[in-house]
Amino acid sequence: MADELARALSFLHGFARRKAPVVAPVPGGFAVLDARYPMSHDDNKLVVWSGAPGPVLAAAEERLAGLGHRLVCVDDDRLGQEFRPAFAAAGYSHEANVVMAYRGASPSASAAAAAATDRLTLEELLPVLREEWRASLPQAPQSVVDGLAARAAARASAADLVEFHAVRAPGGEIAAHADLYVHEGVAQIENVYTLERHRGQGFARALLTALTAATAGAELTFLVADAADWPREFYARLGFEPVGHTHAFLRT
Repeated sequence: MADELARALSFLHGFARRKAPVVAPVPGGFAVLDARYPMSHDDNKLVVWSGAPGPVLAAAEERLAGLGHRLVCVDDDRLGQEFRPAFAAAGYSHEANVVMAYRGASPSASAAAAAATDRLTLEELLPVLREEWRASLPQAPQSVVDGLAARAAARASAADLVEFHAVRAPGGEIAAHADLYVHEGVAQIENVYTLERHRGQGFARALLTALTAATAGAELTFLVADAADWPREFYARLGFEPVGHTHAFLRT
């Protein structure tokens, strides 16, 4: 488990660095910054795994100055727990995430074929992302919605392989989609999402079945889930097992 967690975290750190126009050192880790997407928390954040809360809080104020948020990701479970009191006092909310490695059997050829996905171009994906962000942020200006959708373009050069996969409902409408990133033998499944009107119909299961079949040759396939939310139980039923926890502290 320790080796799988270390490889997953190394993958995440490398991915974040490669897609960011600006990478800057901070105490205990690094900051990534992308002025193209100022509303994107994931593209403007600190990632740390050592140090003390005081210097990290100060670095967040310095590096994320001018933005509407402060996000600090702590990729060490013990350290994340130790940081909680200081970050809570500074007005940050806390979220724990679980890193889950795929330990299930490779789907059969027939199951994989039945759950085959479409590979979307960025141009095909963007209207779907805009619809999702519009539903999530009904009061937001269109420029914000467009920016949050467009940030998907930054992922294209962050790994050896970046693909956008989808399954379609009868009639051809995209029902569920996810990103697949593969780099140096490690695969991450990310941004799994089922449109609300298509939930409860097995589309996410079909999507994950196809993606775990597609990554059967990877040395490690993993995803990251909210430790307190129900999808982690869904992923567990599909063969993903927890290998460690990370923490995120957010102030908006």
